[in-house]
Amino acid sequence: MWRYLARRLLMVIPVLLGISIITFVLIYYLPADPARMYAGPGATVETVARIRHELGLDLPFWQQYANYLNNVLHGDLGFSYRKQEPVLQLILSRLPYTFALIAAGIFVELALGLPIGIASAAARGRWPDRAGMFIALLGVSAPAFWLGLMLLYVFAYQIPIFPLGGATEPLSIVLPAITAGLGGAAWYARMMRSSTLDVLSADYVRTARAKGQGQRPVLWRHVVPNAINPIITMAGMDIPWFIGGIVLVEQVFAWPGLGRLTVEAIQTVDVPLILGTVSVTAMIVVLSGILVDVVQAVVAPRIRLAR
Repeated sequence: MWRYLARRLLMVIPVLLGISIITFVLIYYLPADPARMYAGPGATVETVARIRHELGLDLPFWQQYANYLNNVLHGDLGFSYRKQEPVLQLILSRLPYTFALIAAGIFVELALGLPIGIASAAARGRWPDRAGMFIALLGVSAPAFWLGLMLLYVFAYQIPIFPLGGATEPLSIVLPAITAGLGGAAWYARMMRSSTLDVLSADYVRTARAKGQGQRPVLWRHVVPNAINPIITMAGMDIPWFIGGIVLVEQVFAWPGLGRLTVEAIQTVDVPLILGTVSVTAMIVVLSGILVDVVQAVVAPRIRLAR
């Protein structure tokens, strides 16, 4: 187990190094000029050249990357061109909002998807099953940006129950969480239904019924605990998906998270901030994958032995 964990942690280094190189190359060959963006549209050619020299943007590519890598190894992610703050400080100030939205979105997924899936499987072929799968189809089909705008229009503008955007009060997270989690809830409903139906046909379930146990005790004592195991794994794998997909939700609701910060950095060609947000995002994704594998190995010893 510890050997497997050490190998996975060592794999993080080349992955993050590769991502930083790709990001640096893409930024280096961008048609936009970071020095011009920093100086402003009215700056003279001499001013732009001076700023480019001060920022080290006139150095060769390999030297710029070597300087960046050296600073990162010393815990310095650089200084934001536009916000005039340390990149690490900016990222740390936004991470709690992103993590809170991820946790709330996963809660919405599970709180809506699992009951719908269980109810659909228990009423297979009847109207609750058809209604549940129809709702799941709607959830999968609705684009996140459209759903977010509709929720804002109805529940923040027409019926002002929730704030229009930002993170100014506790209720601010409700609409973003529903937008982020509704599509996943639809998938969970379909997966939970399929998993529950598989377990319902197992021999031990038929044995429990033959002993006279009713539908509800069989469902909650024998079926659901076994059917939910693969869903737990999927919930862990949602973290990388949320990190990538939550950018749109943060933009729609003006949620001050890491995704919105990344978009702002790209729009202003803030090179240190782009590199910092991309690197931290990649690290979160990789480490969350390792965490899921560790949890799987603890829960299922067969996985640990196989590795």
